Amino acid sequence: MAETYYAAINWNEIEDIIDKSTWEKLTEQFWLDTRIPLSNDLDDWRGLSELEKQTVGHVFGGLTLLDTVQSESGMEQLRKDVRTPHEEAVLNNIQFMESVHAKSYSSIFSTLNTKAEIEEIFEWTNTNPYLQKKAERINEIYKNGSALEKKVASVFLETFLFYSGFYTPLYYLGNNKLANVAEIIKLIIRDESVHGTYIGYKFQLGFNELTEEEQQKLRDWMYDLLYELYENEERYTEELYDALGWTEEVKTFLRYNANKALMNLGQDPLFPDTANDVNPIVMNGISTGTSNHDFFSQVGNGYLLGTVEAMQDEDYFIGMDE
Repeated sequence: MAETYYAAINWNEIEDIIDKSTWEKLTEQFWLDTRIPLSNDLDDWRGLSELEKQTVGHVFGGLTLLDTVQSESGMEQLRKDVRTPHEEAVLNNIQFMESVHAKSYSSIFSTLNTKAEIEEIFEWTNTNPYLQKKAERINEIYKNGSALEKKVASVFLETFLFYSGFYTPLYYLGNNKLANVAEIIKLIIRDESVHGTYIGYKFQLGFNELTEEEQQKLRDWMYDLLYELYENEERYTEELYDALGWTEEVKTFLRYNANKALMNLGQDPLFPDTANDVNPIVMNGISTGTSNHDFFSQVGNGYLLGTVEAMQDEDYFIGMDE
């Protein structure tokens, strides 16, 4: 018999059922920005102040940068340390959707902003020191970190660092404004919820194989990194939101999501903030529900956001349809 040079992936022999179920979940919730009628938000957009418009633009510019890091660098690096061939397939799916997310923000820009405003947004994005620092820090870990450190960086990015930006559209949605823009954000959050729980689960498999001493060393590194990222995120949030007076509420939202990131990784929360401390208007925006869209006129997204609790293998599906 000839020697095997390259093994074909066999989806009928699954080493880890979480790979198969996550693939199915991600493909079931596939979406594209082109199916969402963003122009329906133009009346709301015209009613915003110039400061609000600028903030929205900068927020989405920052999110575009982070999704670009994740799609161009993050998934490529995580693929180097997969445990199963099916995990690599799931990461391929995640990488593509991160590219869809990044493109979606440009669809928002092209609908709401002038050419000059778009140029200003990307100039701000590509030169903001706090935004560039978090991109650099995460990417440095992707390039030089261990397999488990890369997973920590990915979960911190998707379950924590995105949320300083997600706050804005969720706030407007809770105030019945920019509903279609927020629809895209809710679809992105739905994706990121699955991404974070899946990569966090894979982290926990590797973490549980370490000695107690190795676990403690990695845990110390993880919390130090979170402190570093949070300190930078505070400065970024102040720059974005001080003029609107939203800064402290956004920081609460950040701390709440930092805890969720830690719980995805099977770790104890760091901050005292809970969902009850977050602006209820924003929590209402992130809650489950079905918009008035369908795939023939507008895009429907009746979904249940994946819960992000510390999970065991057997209860991975909490908040996710099996």
